Amino acid sequence: MSSSSPEPRTHEPVLLNEVLALLKPAPGQVVIDATLGSGGHAMALLKQIGPKGRLVGLDQDPEALERAQKTLRPYLNADYFQTHFSQIPEVLEHLNLNVVDAVLLDVGLSTDQLEAAERGFSFLKEGPLDMRMNPENPVTARDLINDLSEKELETLFWEYGEERWSRRIARAIVRERQKQAVETTGALVKIIEKAIPTPARFGPRHPALRIFQALRIRVNGELDALEETLPKAFDALKAGGRLAVISFHSLEDRIVKQTFRRWAEEKKAKILTPKPVQASPEEIQKNPRSRSAKLRAVERTEVS
Repeated sequence: MSSSSPEPRTHEPVLLNEVLALLKPAPGQVVIDATLGSGGHAMALLKQIGPKGRLVGLDQDPEALERAQKTLRPYLNADYFQTHFSQIPEVLEHLNLNVVDAVLLDVGLSTDQLEAAERGFSFLKEGPLDMRMNPENPVTARDLINDLSEKELETLFWEYGEERWSRRIARAIVRERQKQAVETTGALVKIIEKAIPTPARFGPRHPALRIFQALRIRVNGELDALEETLPKAFDALKAGGRLAVISFHSLEDRIVKQTFRRWAEEKKAKILTPKPVQASPEEIQKNPRSRSAKLRAVERTEVS
């Protein structure tokens, strides 16, 4: 990398103090940050576990991993892996680790991903309809928009985006793509805005938010991946170990809530958050992205 590369900019990790209070990282512990992002949570965890502790960091996004490694360069007790968080067991086997003290999953987008126009995540920035967290994923948002049937699009927008105007938007997309392929975020936003009733364009949320959310979830298989990963993350914990999950979507939060409740009923875990922990008004003012964040945590009570 060129020496003229810009220094990594300050990143605001969501619900940082609340994560630390629930995970209780202590000197000498081994902790997994399975969604490194830009390294904000990881840095705080490393400060808590000290030089005799160990942090294992995962991220499927190579750009995010590079940012995190720059941020965490002073810390020598961290291992980094470009891989999906569902690969926690394989990573631990590679490191000859049987169990760990804590696992953190932050399943939202990072600010850096949103602000990179070329990644296509943001409806506020003109860019290609991509939305892949892992650039090796063969399916992009453009593929879905141009290849799915009208009914498939409607179902996607309703089930993953909970978008009330799913049918109208799906119909408008199919009509427009018959003229020419929908290639960019800007083109999709224009279709959405024209498809919905005028009053809906001026609500509290951007009219394209739910559609972009649905596409991103589908492109990256996020809901299935979360369901698959939660038990793997839990199984990695020693007795008394803690798992914390930050989600940004009601469907994700529902999966976490129901999974934690099942573990509690099976006497495997103690729920540490009877209700999801949410950002304070002060944090929301500093970091608007935290508004939709929900944090849940459990403690493993026994190891079979």
